[in-house]
Amino acid sequence: MTTTQLPFLPYALPDIGGAEQAAVGQAMASGWVTTGPNARAFEQEFASYLGGDVTALAVSSATAGLHLAVEAIGIAPGDEVIVPTLTFTATAEVVRYMGADPIVADIDPATLNIDPADIERRITERTKAIIVVHYGGLACDMDAILDIARRHDLRVIEDAAHAFPTMYRGALVGTLASDITVFSFYANKTMTTGEGGMVVTRDPALAERIRVMRLHGINRDAFDRFQSKTPAWYYEVVAPGYKYNLNDMSAALGRVQLTRIDSFAERRDVLARRYHDAFAKLPITDAPRPAQGDTHAWHIYAIRLTVEEGDLDTRARFIEALSAAGIGTSVHYIPLHRQPYWRDTYGLTARNYPHADRAYHGLVSLPLYTLMSDADQDRVIEAVKGALA
Repeated sequence: MTTTQLPFLPYALPDIGGAEQAAVGQAMASGWVTTGPNARAFEQEFASYLGGDVTALAVSSATAGLHLAVEAIGIAPGDEVIVPTLTFTATAEVVRYMGADPIVADIDPATLNIDPADIERRITERTKAIIVVHYGGLACDMDAILDIARRHDLRVIEDAAHAFPTMYRGALVGTLASDITVFSFYANKTMTTGEGGMVVTRDPALAERIRVMRLHGINRDAFDRFQSKTPAWYYEVVAPGYKYNLNDMSAALGRVQLTRIDSFAERRDVLARRYHDAFAKLPITDAPRPAQGDTHAWHIYAIRLTVEEGDLDTRARFIEALSAAGIGTSVHYIPLHRQPYWRDTYGLTARNYPHADRAYHGLVSLPLYTLMSDADQDRVIEAVKGALA
């Protein structure tokens, strides 16, 4: 007697179909394989989706976008920028790129987002900016954070790598009153360009600085120069810039993905609600939910197991049990205060981040992606119940 081996369910899987493949093929056939007409159209269509008077600038990654953002607002050696501890290292590392110091703040245990009260406690005369992270796709308390920024004359950058499309107080993240918002289109995000990101701002001066700095500090981009019908070889290098432009094949992929983002968001919301219902009576802390009237992008569905402080074995066994059942998982994130570079460079200790450290011990991110069927999700749910039992 033989048993059927069920396929492994990955933690994440991009939803790429024939339309995307055709668009990328057309971009390749056009001869524009670096930044060109698709990249420009992608920027315009993304800005149009957000609405308002924003400018969108396509970049090679969200990390590149964050680097451009801190450079554009003038972060310099000796400055401090407040960041959350529960984030990927890119949020903090771009501050070090500028020779400045990231000041790591704790989280709100209810939302897993940066705690506005802890932001305020960590402000000094050297503080110049705050980078917030909309953890998992749930918007931070932006009213409180923007109020703090106004009172202390600070710039605000939104690391919205998880948060497209997320609504906060009736407005899409990307249209709020921050200085710059940065989105990610990495392979596991809510939409993808493979690698890539988008920087969004209302400030024309910031937009122009980012536009110049993303391509070697040149005052004319390649598309402008090479599409000209008259000789247009001349350009000027006006700053020591970077190589952060998005290629046209990735942009072509992103344009099609953007047309599907509403249906992607609807499916992610359905899957999240199914998890909510299934886990309602289990001995876990369910994923944080949005406030009434807000929406969650559900890039990450992170549950928290009930574990004692310092106990990392319970989560390890839980993850091993799910893996044995053919279920992929992840952990978002090992906090900055536990990462050797940040811990040792800045003398960070767990006792200074009690909420993030407590959350970290039990955090497990479960599979959630638009190609997941109800039957796939039922397998995850049963595996979670079995592992807890």
